[in-house]
Amino acid sequence: MNRRRVREHIFTLLFQKEFAQPDEEQERIDLYFEQHSHIKEEDKKYILHELQGISEHLEPIDQLISSYSKGWKIERMSKVDLAIFRLAIYEMYYRDDIPKSVAINEAIELAKKYSSDEAPGFINGVLGKISSSVEAVAYEE
Repeated sequence: MNRRRVREHIFTLLFQKEFAQPDEEQERIDLYFEQHSHIKEEDKKYILHELQGISEHLEPIDQLISSYSKGWKIERMSKVDLAIFRLAIYEMYYRDDIPKSVAINEAIELAKKYSSDEAPGFINGVLGKISSSVEAVAYEE
C-alpha cells in the first residue's frame, strides 16, 4: 500500500478517536482493522506505530496548533481538520524521513478530499507558519 493510502488510514483512526471514550480505543482500532482486513500486516504495524507516536506527542502538537491557528480554539475546530493537523505536525517534527514540505502537501490533499472548501487554505497557512517558525523548532527532538 502506498504512503498516501496508509496516511489516510492514520487520519481516519485519528478522526474516529475524537468520538470514542479512551477505554474504547483498542476496541475501536481492532474493529477498524477487522473492517479493513485487506491492510497488510506491515502496513498495520506502521499505522499503529504512527498512532502511538502521535499519542505520545499530542500535548506539544496541540500546543503548536493552538499557537498558530489564531482565532480557532482546538475545541471549536473541525474534527477533520484537527486530525489532519495532528498527523501533519507529527510528520513534520517527529519523523526525520518525511520532509516538511511533503507533510504539508499531504495534509492539503487530505483536506481537499475530506474537509470543507476553505480547509486546504487554512491548513496550508497554519502549517506554513509552524514550519517556518523558530519557536516550533523547540518541538524537534
